[in-house]
Amino acid sequence: MCVCLWWGDICVGMRPLHYAAWQGKTEPMKMLLKAGSSVNGQSDEGQIPLHLSAQHGHYDGSEMLLQHQSNPCISDAAGKTPLDLACEFGRVAVVQLLLSSNMCAAMLEPKPSDPNGVSPLHLAAKNGHIDVIRLLIQAGIDINRQSECGTALHQAALCGKTEVVRLLLDSGISAGVRNTLSQTALDIVNQFTTTQASREIKQLLRDASAAMQVRALKDYCNNYDLTSLNIKAGDIITVLEQHSDGRWKGCIHDNRTGNDRVGYFPSNIVEVIKRAGDHPHDSCMCVCVWLV
Repeated sequence: MCVCLWWGDICVGMRPLHYAAWQGKTEPMKMLLKAGSSVNGQSDEGQIPLHLSAQHGHYDGSEMLLQHQSNPCISDAAGKTPLDLACEFGRVAVVQLLLSSNMCAAMLEPKPSDPNGVSPLHLAAKNGHIDVIRLLIQAGIDINRQSECGTALHQAALCGKTEVVRLLLDSGISAGVRNTLSQTALDIVNQFTTTQASREIKQLLRDASAAMQVRALKDYCNNYDLTSLNIKAGDIITVLEQHSDGRWKGCIHDNRTGNDRVGYFPSNIVEVIKRAGDHPHDSCMCVCVWLV
């Protein structure tokens, strides 16, 4: 029998097993499963009992459901699996349980119905769940998987999760990946955030994405081009793009204001002071960028 009622402001047609799983009541769950309750029956929101158990961090209940052949790859109406919800809400023990199952590889693959959708890593990064992210990386999730919003790095950077950004970069995520709006994670931080955390994140992303740093040999200003970068001799510029016509895109960070200026400039007015792969001791002078 399906019970349909209002919970908060959402009508959630759920069966008794859903409620028991939601509250982590293992004894009623045992009785219901023994009586033949459907372990993979979906509510009006598309959730199976494992969704609710995982979201609320009920380890014993989740383990019981898995032992009764609950399918952790089922998505709810929002496109989220039980693993997605456990990662979103930081339920470390349940995440570890799910990843230790024989369905681990399938859970980490893009969903067939939504191959470019949000991954468990995106959800954990957005909410700053460091331990969950470590588990996902150890389990072999594609760290550079993209949604419409970009990679997990885009999510962490936008939400000001400094330690997540650091962990993702240390784990090999690409800082140069662009989302569907052609924005890197650094572009997003520059555009949308102004907090102290964002200043730290900007520096982490600049250091990670800096294929080259150059010093301006002379002043440059082009008032007729709104995309140009106004430069003074001595400015240190992080090169973001290099075009074959000699027009480069760069970023200048002002330590006095904490702001970044991004734009285009001719490559013949600068000298290279750091290339990708340079030894850290050879380029430590470039870590902090000063305006002359």
